Amino acid sequence: MSVSTVSRAFYPDAVIASETRRTVLKRAEEIGYRANPFAKSLVTKKTQIVGMVASDLANPYYPEVMTNLTGLLQSHGMNTMLVAPGRPEEIDPAVDLLLTYQPDLVIILATNFESSAREKCEAAGAPCIFFNRLSADGLGFGVTCDNIEGGRRAADFLIDNGHTKLAYVSAFPGASTNVERGKGFCDRAVERGLAPPKILEAGTFSYTDGYNAWRQVSEGEAPDGVFCANDIVAIGFIEGIQENLRLKVPEDVSVIGYDDIAMAGWPSHRLTTVAQPTKEMMEMTVELARELAGHHHQTHHEPRIVRIPPGPLVERQTTTRRSQQ
Repeated sequence: MSVSTVSRAFYPDAVIASETRRTVLKRAEEIGYRANPFAKSLVTKKTQIVGMVASDLANPYYPEVMTNLTGLLQSHGMNTMLVAPGRPEEIDPAVDLLLTYQPDLVIILATNFESSAREKCEAAGAPCIFFNRLSADGLGFGVTCDNIEGGRRAADFLIDNGHTKLAYVSAFPGASTNVERGKGFCDRAVERGLAPPKILEAGTFSYTDGYNAWRQVSEGEAPDGVFCANDIVAIGFIEGIQENLRLKVPEDVSVIGYDDIAMAGWPSHRLTTVAQPTKEMMEMTVELARELAGHHHQTHHEPRIVRIPPGPLVERQTTTRRSQQ
C-alpha cells in the first residue's frame, strides 16, 4: 500500500475505498499511531485551531456557551484554544500569544475587542467572528441575537401587564448587546405612550454592579417595572433593592432579565427573562467557522452580521400584573 493511500485514509473527505480506509485505521489503532496535527498543518496550511478570546467569564452565560460551542466545533474536526485577558490592556498581548499558534480563525466572546486587534488577526490570516457582541466599528463577521427586538418584547410585556414607570439597568456602555437592548426597550416604551424609562448605570455585566445599582433608585420614586441588561445583573439588582430599600419583587417592582441562563430558573431566583436563541447562534457560528476555515474552498468571504430573532420571554416569579389605577 502506497504512502499516499495511507495518508488519504486519515482525511474524511479524501477519495479512498471504504475497505482500504478501514484497514489503515484498524492497523493504526493496533500500533497506537496518532496523526500529528502540527506536521499535517505544514502540508494543509490549516491548523484546525479556533482561537477563543473571552474576558467576561464571571458572567455565567459565557461558560455555558463555551462548553457547548467547543463540542460543536470538535464534532467538525476543529479544536479550540482559549485566551482570557482579564483587563483591557491585556487583550493585545493575549491576541499576540494566540496568533503564535496560527489559528485558522478567532471567535470573540465577552470582551471589548478593539478594531485594531481584529485587524491584527485578519492580517495574520485569522478572520474573526464576534459571538453575541459585535465589533466596535461594525465591521467583520458577527452572530448575534436581535437584541433590539428582545428589548421591545420586554417593554411590551411590562406595559401589557399594567406597568407605567419603567427603568433600564444598563451594563457596559459600549457593548453592542447593552446598547441595543436598552434602545429597543426605551424606544418601545415611548412608542407605547410612556415617559422615557430611567437609565440606571450598573457599569458591567456583573452581579456586584447589578446589586449596587439600587443606589440609583429613590424609594419614593421607584419604578414599577425594570428591564436589566442580562440575567446576572437582574439577579444582583433584585437582591440590592430588596435588602437596602425593602422593596418587594414582584409586589412593588417587576424585574426582567436577558439570556435565560440556567441560574435564572433556579428556585432561589425564578427570574422572568428574555431567552437568547443560543443554540441557533452557536450553530450559525460553527457554520460560518467552517466556511472561513476553508472547508468549503471559498477564496473570498464578504463580512456579514447574522441577527437571529430572540427566543421567548420566559415568565417566572419576578414579574406580576399591576392593577390599573
